[in-house]
This record gives sequence, structure tokens and C-alpha cells, in this order.
Amino acid sequence: MRVNLTVNGSPATVDDVWEGESLLYVLRERMGLPGSKNACEQGECGSCTVYLDGVPACACLVAAGQAEGREVRTVEGLAEGDRLDAVQEAFVEAGAVQCGFCTPGLVVQSHDLIERVPDPSDAEIREALAGNLCRCTGYEKIMDAVRLAARRKATR
Repeated sequence: MRVNLTVNGSPATVDDVWEGESLLYVLRERMGLPGSKNACEQGECGSCTVYLDGVPACACLVAAGQAEGREVRTVEGLAEGDRLDAVQEAFVEAGAVQCGFCTPGLVVQSHDLIERVPDPSDAEIREALAGNLCRCTGYEKIMDAVRLAARRKATR
């Protein structure tokens, strides 16, 4: 089947998609966007989180055909040209990136939180990131990164 969608602001067409193929597979393997990670394939870890029509979604749970005519924004699409988004910058500067596997999903989810709640409390950050698992950081650096990004976005 052919799937027509918009990815990171650009129209895209993907041919020969099989019925059981996930949006995650299409993004990574067919479109060359490796940012979203393939970890649990069950929607439990959050590593593959992308925006689907402006709402965070686990790309591993979305059949590629369900993306027909829809808008997808990946972690790569958060940057504006060569300029990283404030959340991406903050994750690097705060040391919230260790192995990096969970980072794309955490960045997308944090970006969404700050768009909805410009000055989130620690409880709101924890709630927003509850579906994203990290086995390396212990989460404190991630919390620091979200706080830093929120402060920076407020001044941009």
C-alpha cells in the first residue's frame, strides 16, 4: 500500500508498506529518520514517541496505514534548521543524555509538556514523563533539563 503523510513539515509518500508495518518502522527504515527508537514495541517505554497530528503518540503502536493523510513530527523535526529546540539543548547541557536510547521520546514528551504548561511543577513533569522509561539516568538530570528548557522557552 502507499501511505501519504506529512513528516516534519514536508509531504511524504511511502510505497510498498505492508499491512502490519508500524509508523516507527516507516520513519526509521524507510524514511531515514532514526531519532525515534525501537525498544519495547509495546508502547510501554516511550522511546518512540512522536507527535501525531500534534499529540504525542508511541509510533510503535501506530500502524503505518493509520498515518495516511496525517502529520507526524519527530524529534528531528523539533529543531529549526541547525538550531536545536530549547528542550534538545537543555537535555545536552543538563547531562540528561546517557546511552541516549530513551532521549528522543523524553525530549518529545517534554516539548509537549512545556508547550501546554510553560512553567511546569515537578509533579507535572513527573506525570508528563511517566510513560517514558530510562534505565541509565535516575531521572534527576532529566528533571533538571525540563526545568532548564521551560526557563529558556519563557525568555525566547
